[in-house]
Amino acid sequence: MRIYFMGICGTAMGNAALLARAAGHEVLGADSGVYPPMSTVLAEAGITLHEGYDAARLAKLAPDLVVIGNAMSRGNPEVEWLLESRALKYTSVPALLHDLVLANRRNLVICGTHGKTTTTALAAFLLRENGRDPGFLIGGVPQDPPVGNHLGTIADPFVIEGDEYDSAFFDKRSKFIHYAPHIAVLNNLEFDHADIFRDLADVQRTFIHLSRIVPRNGWIVMNGDDANLRALGAMAWTRVVRVGTGEGNDLRIVDFQESPEGATFRLDWRGQRWAEVKWAQPGVFNARNAAMAAMAAGLAISPDEPTKLSLEPLARFRGVKRRQEMLVNRADLKVIEDFGHHPTALAETLQSFRARFPGHVIHAAFEPRSNTSRTKVMQSAFMRALALADEVYLGPIDRVEKIKPEDRFDVEALMEFLAAQGVHGHTAASNTELMEKMIAATRAARDGARPQLVVFFTNGSFGGIIGKYVEASGK
Repeated sequence: MRIYFMGICGTAMGNAALLARAAGHEVLGADSGVYPPMSTVLAEAGITLHEGYDAARLAKLAPDLVVIGNAMSRGNPEVEWLLESRALKYTSVPALLHDLVLANRRNLVICGTHGKTTTTALAAFLLRENGRDPGFLIGGVPQDPPVGNHLGTIADPFVIEGDEYDSAFFDKRSKFIHYAPHIAVLNNLEFDHADIFRDLADVQRTFIHLSRIVPRNGWIVMNGDDANLRALGAMAWTRVVRVGTGEGNDLRIVDFQESPEGATFRLDWRGQRWAEVKWAQPGVFNARNAAMAAMAAGLAISPDEPTKLSLEPLARFRGVKRRQEMLVNRADLKVIEDFGHHPTALAETLQSFRARFPGHVIHAAFEPRSNTSRTKVMQSAFMRALALADEVYLGPIDRVEKIKPEDRFDVEALMEFLAAQGVHGHTAASNTELMEKMIAATRAARDGARPQLVVFFTNGSFGGIIGKYVEASGK
């Protein structure tokens, strides 16, 4: 089959295209910006790339199927031609993945507001390190496994990141509804994506829909400490395993400790010791990611005795790029990039940094870029989270002109709150100007006795200033 991907250079789209190519299909596609590293990887796989969108070109190419990414919307010339002409079949990425890959596999679908990418990478890594050949699709750039997508063997599980975001402009169901879960991992649940969900109950509703399609011989692996997940009910139609730090969980995270040398914790399965873990990944949130991944992977390969899964490889797990990724690591200065855009994630990361880097002055730069963080919806939670830093740098609100003034993230309120907490707040008209303020502040601070830690929180590129800051500060 000849398959054409619209928006092919996005991480999820590109990895889906690579899976289709690995499955033996001819793949081509277009994007408004054909850019590396994804464009390089796609070209090396023999995939033809086109710059921009052109209805006449698409008609001439005449693929058997067009895959429309969820970044595409009405007004796109190729979308409009497809709708008007009815000349070609089209589908969404999640529907394509179901039909081409997932329909006949035992799928581990990793879901949750936070930690999906890391937990997906962990589950795939553990299965591979335990001698299996799982398929996987990871929505980021993992270091372990060394690639973001792999078909694997049909006899082994397929691990996929289950996003609750909608599938396409013509299919507003959550992506994970398409993924035919045999094991659904519910890592956590909070309100997010205010552009498509009305409130927390609306998000809970889509998670209930997911749980309803887990078969009776499958499992739901649930964060037993999460009140929003507990509120979903008993889920008596399938088997439920609970994971967490509290009493009453089937798999417990015990004796978590964190220091500059890393983190340690123990996993107990129904009162019996499974493993002692010592690894480099920060925070109790990553310990939970590891526990959820271990439980799912263990059940997938040894349902009656999941603790047969060896967890020794966790000591070698290097994580995912842009998830607390260390860019500069000197005694006087550390610079970290983190894919952070929800207040809970910011707060947990900053709390972890206090334990990992004692004595450091923490500078937190935040880019309000996601459809939720650009608004007032979580204003109070963002203010409390950012106040955990010593210095805060707020980038300009992305696409601010598309938000009503009364609905925009209130920068002045944040600055006033930070000042009342004894935290210095900084804003600027552009990211470049913000970077200059950061360079001046951290350079002056490094002349003192205390080392500095700078963290960039963004789900985008922060206007390109991260790399420029690293270069200016000297590695």
